[in-house]
Amino acid sequence: MIQFSEVSKRYSNGYEALQGVSFYMPDGDMAFLTGHSGAGKSTLLKMIPMIEVPSHGQVMVRERKLSQLSRRQVPSLRRDIGVIFQDTKLLYDRNVFENVALPLLIAGDIHPRDVGRRVRAALDKVGLLKRENDMPYALSGGEQQRVGIARAVVNRPNVLIADEPTGNLDPDLSQEIMKLFEQFQQVGVTVLIASHDLELVSRLKKRILVLRNGRLTDDRQVK
Repeated sequence: MIQFSEVSKRYSNGYEALQGVSFYMPDGDMAFLTGHSGAGKSTLLKMIPMIEVPSHGQVMVRERKLSQLSRRQVPSLRRDIGVIFQDTKLLYDRNVFENVALPLLIAGDIHPRDVGRRVRAALDKVGLLKRENDMPYALSGGEQQRVGIARAVVNRPNVLIADEPTGNLDPDLSQEIMKLFEQFQQVGVTVLIASHDLELVSRLKKRILVLRNGRLTDDRQVK
């Protein structure tokens, strides 16, 4: 679950990115976060893995009050959250397998013989098992985004957040990526996606959270 309770974020220069935002997502929910550029979408997403912290209010993720977590507990929180960026942030000097394996190697609590099994399972989910030895520059934009998704889910997170994951893709590839997110939701993963593509969002008939100038102005289920 994800819960925001009267969350605000004011930066040191006085800019208020979020103002009194409250919403609740139960386990296994899928929602889209929409709004104009600068509405606060990225700031909101970054609060879930504690890349950003609120100035006021409370964020809870899977029954954990983030403000009460110690520094030692943050890595455990982040292992339970898969993060996907519009810029896939792949390492171009490492092949697909190595890019996806990176979160497991950083965590360091998985036996080396299990790394390969987990990486190949993640690549199989996104349809790229046969590309594990390829370098990122040999992949199409859609394939690179799928590698980013595989890397985000290799730790088997319960929460998946994505910031404009289809922003650089054509409509057909965007639809393909969204089907992957729906598959993760179907196995119980909580999915929150920031997107400006209102046509795509409306077509998927999911919950929509609308931000405007840092305020949550709408929360509706598309039918």
